[in-house]
Amino acid sequence: MTRKRYVAVIGAGEATSQAETAAREIGRLLAIEGFCLVTGGLGGTMRAACEGARSAGGHTLGLLPGLVRDQANEFVEFPLVTGLGQMRNFLVVANADVVIAVDGGWGTLSELALARKTGKTVIALGRYSTLEGVVPAASPDEAVDLAKRYFK
Repeated sequence: MTRKRYVAVIGAGEATSQAETAAREIGRLLAIEGFCLVTGGLGGTMRAACEGARSAGGHTLGLLPGLVRDQANEFVEFPLVTGLGQMRNFLVVANADVVIAVDGGWGTLSELALARKTGKTVIALGRYSTLEGVVPAASPDEAVDLAKRYFK
């Protein structure tokens, strides 16, 4: 049996409509390619990515900051409670083979730093695409194509 490939999509919990549209498309494309989507399980970018993945029959894993499973957005197939608050960001990164950032704020930046520190491939659309060690992507299609290359 081949092990599932895990890709995290990270971004703002209160995202712009543009970021949500990009995250939704990334989630959809990841599902089509057979990836399991990992997110923080809440709203904004996380919800949009999960919605896209589920719309294409994909699997979604949400690592929640609290202890209430019902806090997960409705598109999280496997909600996992952590009780760790923002420290759950490390678990999001640790459970991904590749991380794709879609804009975001300080929480997203912390996940990017953790991903780079642990040697993960980080792909970014938007504000973080110019950071050292981050692979820039101009579109959701390019982001998913770059993620696929990691597994070849």
